[in-house]
Amino acid sequence: MKNKKLSNLLEPSLGLYLTCLVLFAAASALFSVPLAVVEGVVVVILYLYLRRSNSLRKKEMLRYIDSVTTNMDAASRDTMLNSPLPMVLFQPDTDEVIWSNERFLQLTDERDHLFDTKLSTLVPGFDSRWLLEGKSACPGEVKLGAKRFLVFGSLVRSEEKRGRAAALATTYWVEITDYSAVKEEFFASQPVVAVLLLDNYEDAVKSADESGRTALLSEINKRLAAWVAPTGGLFCRYDRDRYLFLFEERYLKHFQETKFDVLDAVHDIPSPSGVPATLSIGVGKDAPSFKELLEYASLSIEMALSRGGDQAVVKNKFNFEFYGGRSKEMEKRTKVKSRVMANALGELIADSSYVFVMGHKFPDLDCIGACAGVCAIARKRGVQARIIREPGNNPAADMVGKLSQTPEYKETFLSAQDAIILADPRTLLVVVDTNRPEQVMSQDLLECCTRVAVIDHHRRAASYISNAALNFHEPYASSASELVTELLQYILEPTDLLKIEAEAILAGIVLDTKNFTMRTGTRTFEAAAFLRRSGADTGDVKKLFQNDLSGVIARYDIIRTARMYHNDIAVAAVDHTVGRVTAAQAADELLNISGIDASFVLFPDADGERVVISARSMGDTNVQVVLEKLGGGGNAATAGAQVPSGSVEEVLQRLLRAIDQYFEED
Repeated sequence: MKNKKLSNLLEPSLGLYLTCLVLFAAASALFSVPLAVVEGVVVVILYLYLRRSNSLRKKEMLRYIDSVTTNMDAASRDTMLNSPLPMVLFQPDTDEVIWSNERFLQLTDERDHLFDTKLSTLVPGFDSRWLLEGKSACPGEVKLGAKRFLVFGSLVRSEEKRGRAAALATTYWVEITDYSAVKEEFFASQPVVAVLLLDNYEDAVKSADESGRTALLSEINKRLAAWVAPTGGLFCRYDRDRYLFLFEERYLKHFQETKFDVLDAVHDIPSPSGVPATLSIGVGKDAPSFKELLEYASLSIEMALSRGGDQAVVKNKFNFEFYGGRSKEMEKRTKVKSRVMANALGELIADSSYVFVMGHKFPDLDCIGACAGVCAIARKRGVQARIIREPGNNPAADMVGKLSQTPEYKETFLSAQDAIILADPRTLLVVVDTNRPEQVMSQDLLECCTRVAVIDHHRRAASYISNAALNFHEPYASSASELVTELLQYILEPTDLLKIEAEAILAGIVLDTKNFTMRTGTRTFEAAAFLRRSGADTGDVKKLFQNDLSGVIARYDIIRTARMYHNDIAVAAVDHTVGRVTAAQAADELLNISGIDASFVLFPDADGERVVISARSMGDTNVQVVLEKLGGGGNAATAGAQVPSGSVEEVLQRLLRAIDQYFEED
């Protein structure tokens, strides 16, 4: 620091020179006064001269700076006026145009009245909120006539005379019309792979002679060819009931807008067997290779079949989209598949250290019955099975209590936390009566177990357990208990099943079939007969469905609030909490009223965080498709949803809109 000060002191300057001259003059006064006076006069003249020179230099410098500044302002004005980019200045809070250059005037027809017009009027759809949010670029393309632009800009805030802050936006418009057209063409020409499947081929041609079978397939091929013809795509049949369709993505939007109307076109073809042909379509898009596109299409076909068929499913990188799927589900299972699944499940259980069985949240009798059946299989294979217990009251609490009283089930029920502690790499988790990870009792346990098996009868939703080692998923079955019973028949004898287990499984079938009146096929009665031979007492099963007087009164209080919608749909909304079983029974009871084809019951849950919907149908209205729009699921005859936000009235309006959309798409 001292060296720096010394350096500054020794640097030559006007003050230093004058100081030295004054010192010399003072020294000269000791020897000669006249000489000192002359030197003093010279010093004063030099001082005045140097001062005048500095003043002139400063004035010259100021003139130069002023000239440069003026030139810069002129250059800025000239740049704005003659900018190669269209520019416009406006107030974003009012959209009033302040100024624009000639390039922007050429884009509009408002040359004479531009400054009396708002920017949003000149450019419909233009939104300036991005400027107010501090962004420097508009988030999307802006259309102005036949041209497209990327818009960049900045915002300047100033203080007006009245003390109110004003904002002025400057925007620059970069035309990308050609680039945008190329980009659109690129995405429109992306390949899409579709697999078309006649999902009831065997039923459609059954009992038909050769000429009838040929005529049916010829008409199907004719209608499919007419449907794909406008695309100019590759369409070929590679199996007796499967087709491959490769086309450009530009045509997919039309298919989606028309809800894949080829489904109805095929469905309307007269069949010699009396069973109309149904078509399922799986579409794969947004994949980097043809191999992955075909994988997406195959996954979509599996999804369509797991939801009952007669529908189209589109899969991209992230999710599934569903079209159709409103027809009644037909029984398409084979005993061969059940036998294969029984052998596979038996081997998985035998190779496990523990077997955990878990159902959905708020388990019902079908869920607990299926769990009991899996425990019986594990006992036969000599492996310890444990059922995950949900704390609190639920519809299956009485059956859980009865099972817990038997010696075989004394230590069977445990919490999900205890199961996570016991789990090891050889643990098998069997999920029953649901296929959605967000609906299981414990998602932590699901993620903890690496070996998972799924047994379910609900139609598959966009989210499902995808990493299952075994997936026995049949949407045509009446209940999960029915599926488990089919597995039991290939693994153990009727005498190996405990009486209480047989009654639990039969109760699950009775619950989901509404006493064998809904979704009941020949396999349902075969399963019931097996359980009856295993000792199930139908009288004891009947007692499980008895209600107390208060429950009956609550049920009919719900029914009293019902109102008709779309002539044959009953909707009951209550603003107070009721039991879920009571609400489900009220929905069932509404179907006993003449003229009602479907029913919906809405009520708030106990904590008030969500609105619960219970839906039932006689079959013509697919309640699962309706409630999918509200995040629910189930099957065509029985469905439910839990809407996490909104009051009962708000959710009711959403439900009514979903019902409207269902019939508009019909």
